[in-house]
Amino acid sequence: MRKKIIYILAVVIILVGVMTFVGYRMFYGSAVDKSFVVELREGESYGQMIDKVKSGMDNHIAFDYYAKRINLEQTIKPGVYEIKRGMTVIEVARMLKLGVVNTSRLVINNARTPEALAAKIATQLPVSEEEMLRLLTDDAYAQELGFDSSEAMFAIFLPNTYEVNTHIGPRELVDYLHKESTKYWGGGDVKVCLDALTESTPLKSWYDVMVLASIVHEETKTADEMARIAGVYINRLNRGMKLQADPTVKYALGDPTLKRILYEHLEVDSPYNTYKHVGLPPTPISMPDMVAIEAVLNYEHHDYLYFCARPELDGRHNFAKTHAEHQRNAKAYHQAINKLNK
Repeated sequence: MRKKIIYILAVVIILVGVMTFVGYRMFYGSAVDKSFVVELREGESYGQMIDKVKSGMDNHIAFDYYAKRINLEQTIKPGVYEIKRGMTVIEVARMLKLGVVNTSRLVINNARTPEALAAKIATQLPVSEEEMLRLLTDDAYAQELGFDSSEAMFAIFLPNTYEVNTHIGPRELVDYLHKESTKYWGGGDVKVCLDALTESTPLKSWYDVMVLASIVHEETKTADEMARIAGVYINRLNRGMKLQADPTVKYALGDPTLKRILYEHLEVDSPYNTYKHVGLPPTPISMPDMVAIEAVLNYEHHDYLYFCARPELDGRHNFAKTHAEHQRNAKAYHQAINKLNK
């Protein structure tokens, strides 16, 4: 009898050991044989999300059991996840619950065109430059976001450093940057400045601020002049005067490298030619930096209506209240240029 009891105990111990080992392997052993990336989208059902995840995993029963135990159905986070070879059931489930994704730093600035922006993004994230550009120039997608055209959609891109999912797709990236833009314009001191601006000037939206800031950005790289230049343009808008901004002519001609604007250039037939058309051009002509944006939001109040590059050719400008004074400034500048070219 004693031998029988010992035998039974031994069998039980072995079975418990086997079950413990199997359980450990199910929950703590590798459940992923090959690394893969899965995108869980907003609006998908829990079942759709989990089927995507389990398609690259073993131990489905263990995963379902642990997912139920941690209430994953109610807490799963949409996103793009890199599920790596060797991860356990527990690691995968917790990653989905906590929304832990691999991130990359994305720096956006100094992009004059969608082509330049697409190239800049493609050097920092594993996205196709061609696919990115296709989206940035897609008028139908721009209209989904509430813009008349892809050129107008360019206004949403604020120069900044962003932490984004490493495997984010082009559409998800633009959607995210659109949300960040909306957040910027709708909060704190920026909203206070914007509200004051739209109540007291012809600028009636954040979009108008971006358009004017893009011109200010192209007019000067001298930060402490930007608010004064913004003030000049707002004064001209207030009086119904044409902006007569050289950078808009360069944009209309498709040549931002032009050094001198000649009279023949001013005849270009384009809605961007502010020598021909009153008011702002229809879209931004570049991606303004934050200094230019803030310069428009906090423009300098003064009586200047004109400005011209200084004859010292130091990148700064002389400002004038009258056309006669401006003509004298312009003559001095052109004399300096002509002398330099001799």
